[in-house]
Amino acid sequence: MSDPSPGPEITYAECRQCGTLIAGLDGRYSCGVCGWVNHHSEGHGPLPGAEDDVDHRAGGREGNRLS
Repeated sequence: MSDPSPGPEITYAECRQCGTLIAGLDGRYSCGVCGWVNHHSEGHGPLPGAEDDVDHRAGGREGNRLS
């Protein structure tokens, strides 16, 4: 039996703009103090696609809860 893939990992860094210690998921950060955000490509792994979302419904507007 293979191990299930691990979920997102909480990582920590210093904000590049104001120096506040911030936490993020898999190397993706957003500072709540000054609003700085690092680019998504700096993360440690690929971002999941819509089909990986358990609430995703393929096709049509039926799955859009905002319409």
